[in-house]
Amino acid sequence: MPESTNDNDALRATSNGNGSLSNCISHRRRIIVAMTGATGSLMGIKVLIALRKLNVETHLIMSKWAEQTLKYETDYHPANVKALADYTYNINDMAARVSSGSFKTDGMIVVPCSMKSLAAIHSGFCDDLISRVADVMLKERRRVVLVARETPLSEIHLRNMLEVTRAGAIIFPPVPALYIKPASVDELVDQSVGRMLDLFDLDTNDFIRWDGWGK
Repeated sequence: MPESTNDNDALRATSNGNGSLSNCISHRRRIIVAMTGATGSLMGIKVLIALRKLNVETHLIMSKWAEQTLKYETDYHPANVKALADYTYNINDMAARVSSGSFKTDGMIVVPCSMKSLAAIHSGFCDDLISRVADVMLKERRRVVLVARETPLSEIHLRNMLEVTRAGAIIFPPVPALYIKPASVDELVDQSVGRMLDLFDLDTNDFIRWDGWGK
């Protein structure tokens, strides 16, 4: 997958036989996916897979420890995960196009989100591309979902969660949805991923909506 390349394909695709642009340019949804070193890398992988199925353009940023965690927790190699995204970025590339508010997106999901990344986002301490992009999303009033993975939570963690929520982010603890009576870990993860993407008005058709006790 290309790193920080220009995307003129949509413009070229709308050119008619006279060389002019068509009146209507279709809008493909665009979401930034960030993966940090917290446990739960399978969730990030499944988010990328789900977004690909939904034809959502994905821009992936992975931390060094995210790469180590996914190798430990899954059978995936970082290269396989990066191949699931349309574009990937080096976490130290602070000049990447996604670091600017002028780069239009439908939002960002940090999955999983470590407490270090949460703290950086809360404080506005943009020392890498993940925290910088999250900072941009908040200032531009775009959707930011932080899939926070830690337990138990200290007062510092809770304060950070409260403050980023006040700033406009959504804290999404991946709490197991036991009411679906899952037969596997995959079912639990799919349920959580479905709920995460539901926050972007994206329906994976891969999770069960609560329909009352009568089911």
